[in-house]
Amino acid sequence: MDGNTAALVTGGSRGIGAASALRLAEDGVDVVITYVNDAEAAAEVVGKVEALGRRAIAVRADAADPAAAALAVERTVHAFGRLDVLVNNAGVGVIGPLEGLGLAEVDRVLAVNVRAVFLTAQAAAATMRPGGRIITIGTCMTQRVPGPGGTLYAMSKSALIGLTKALARELGERGITANIVHPGPVDTDMNPADGPYAGPQAAMTALGRFGTAPEVAAVVSFLAGPEAGYVTGAEFAVDGGHAA
Repeated sequence: MDGNTAALVTGGSRGIGAASALRLAEDGVDVVITYVNDAEAAAEVVGKVEALGRRAIAVRADAADPAAAALAVERTVHAFGRLDVLVNNAGVGVIGPLEGLGLAEVDRVLAVNVRAVFLTAQAAAATMRPGGRIITIGTCMTQRVPGPGGTLYAMSKSALIGLTKALARELGERGITANIVHPGPVDTDMNPADGPYAGPQAAMTALGRFGTAPEVAAVVSFLAGPEAGYVTGAEFAVDGGHAA
């Protein structure tokens, strides 16, 4: 990074989002993170970024709100004068039997996992310069759904593969890349490696263990950096061999 790079990480107050924000800061990037409820956790991430010598702000923005995308992009450009890297990380997971999923659940999952990603990418692309990066966090369940209950979540995240490939085509002539990262079971507060369902999840991977948020963030870092300038429209599995 050139030391004058700015990133927006949605859902950056915890888990993969927080790890990505910190890794980008280590790479010399100023960072804006969005959060919904936990202002204290968001402030902690901001403090850690600043401790690494980079600037950071936290923006409260619910991805379910269509106005949140433009707000987050506007705040980033206002704070740092530019937006170079978008990490579309915010998402919700609803796992349950197909017949038990209500319309409200369907609408919220699609609003957060699909519409918000599209709108944020759209707003970011309008201000990005050549060399811009759009990185979306998908899921290993787009590659392999190992059991029942994941229909809505897998459907929503699978839409992001098509979005990523289309963005790569549409923005390629402007020198902007778009890629998607598919984490497997990752140890976060939402899905802890010592949780009640952790054993079966770990057993589904070739490595027999959960991944860590920094392992996913390392791939985000690569895709955001200059060495990935010829990588676009691609999918990257960071899943411990879940799809093998």
